Amino acid sequence: MENTIVKQEEPRVAPSLTKKAKGWNFQKQLQVLPIIMFFIIWEGTTRLNMHISIVNPVFFPPPSLILIKGWELCKSGLVIQSVLSSTIRIFIGFLLGALFAIVIALLMGRVKKIEFWFTPIFNMIGPIPALALLPLFIIWFGIGEIPKIVLIAWTTFFPVMTNTLDGIKSVNSSFIRSALSLGANERQIYTKIIIPSTLPFIIAGCQISLGLAFSALVVSEMMGAKNGLGYIIVDARNYMKMLDMYVAIVLIGLEYSFFAFIFKLIEKKLLDWRTGGFHHAIEK
Repeated sequence: MENTIVKQEEPRVAPSLTKKAKGWNFQKQLQVLPIIMFFIIWEGTTRLNMHISIVNPVFFPPPSLILIKGWELCKSGLVIQSVLSSTIRIFIGFLLGALFAIVIALLMGRVKKIEFWFTPIFNMIGPIPALALLPLFIIWFGIGEIPKIVLIAWTTFFPVMTNTLDGIKSVNSSFIRSALSLGANERQIYTKIIIPSTLPFIIAGCQISLGLAFSALVVSEMMGAKNGLGYIIVDARNYMKMLDMYVAIVLIGLEYSFFAFIFKLIEKKLLDWRTGGFHHAIEK
């Protein structure tokens, strides 16, 4: 008998999957394109405005001049000091507000009486703008870092708390009953079922509150601050240094984009199991 050699075929990857992977990588490489186009259009519009003078060119400078001014401020140390101060404030305030919000939401989701007493109070004081509370925080805590961090934490608290509580209430009760029937204790139910199921809601609340936290940061640095990006804007307004003001505004946008990018990485790492939505339903 002749020996017959059976060759195993290598697994084939579906063309649609490879196409999707290549398309996804290409899209990731092009994510910076809209930002580049934005600054190109801005540069062209401001240069055109210098010739036709629809708006005073002093109040609408091109990005190239803003970049030159930013480099000058960077060499003087003002930009580095301001960015560092603002980053520390937003990081501490945001972290405290988010952690406190998650703890309160877990307690409200577990104890019905806590939810009964706290929900009407939160509904009443939650919509109060941060600008209205900053003078009170300065009176209570003085002029320093504490009122700024408290204001950022206050602004961060409510979106994270609301989304976390909604996430807790959205957990399928049959999962909890099944875990209890298998002998799971309360700690295991929270760590294995409730918190993992609530993670998408927590991250969504953090992403919503991030923009509000930056608004609170700028407002707090405009009143009673000696450094920070908000302080640069106020100082530039007082002395009509428009390029300094634009430098601070652009830096705020870049810093927010950096924090938003970090959240996207965290979301992709923790919630990579999620598939759904229009883009996953329709193949192109």
